[in-house]
Amino acid sequence: MNQVLLIIDAQNELIDGDQEESAVFKKEQLIRNINLVVGKASESNVPVVFIRDLDVAEGKGRGFLIHDDINIPMEAKIIDKTATNSFHGTGLLNHLQSQEIEHVVIMGCATQHCIDSAVRTATISGFDVTLVADGHSTTDNKVLTAEQIIKHHNETLHGHNNIEHFSIVRNAEEDLFHPTHDSYR
Repeated sequence: MNQVLLIIDAQNELIDGDQEESAVFKKEQLIRNINLVVGKASESNVPVVFIRDLDVAEGKGRGFLIHDDINIPMEAKIIDKTATNSFHGTGLLNHLQSQEIEHVVIMGCATQHCIDSAVRTATISGFDVTLVADGHSTTDNKVLTAEQIIKHHNETLHGHNNIEHFSIVRNAEEDLFHPTHDSYR
């Protein structure tokens, strides 16, 4: 089965915050878990794709770059986007289809925006998805805490389906590159 690890918006300014925004919830855990899963992907010969948001730090400088503490494999592909949805206006879908990808493991920021849209779009685009439960994060909003947002999305997106393809939620320490979707079909 062809798989990919998709890490969305794991950029310095988004994870660490800036003058206007606070750091994401449990940022150290997020970085540690991203690195754990990147290591597992390398061991399993699973390619890694990073998505960067051009709105972060106005698309330039250290703030825009993938977080300093994240291990970036030499062969990782980096795709820049302008929309919340990583598939919109990028070559991501074409890239995944050209690699005959069937399973996408998703991590990154921000839970209720870019992560949610990527999971849902991937399922309607022909991919089974594993969302890493402890591998995505966000900040508080006016209604919910970051922790509540993350828990809500982990619950909502586990078993989310579009008939043929769906998403499941698993933790970083699990064997993510041995998908368990078939046991739910």
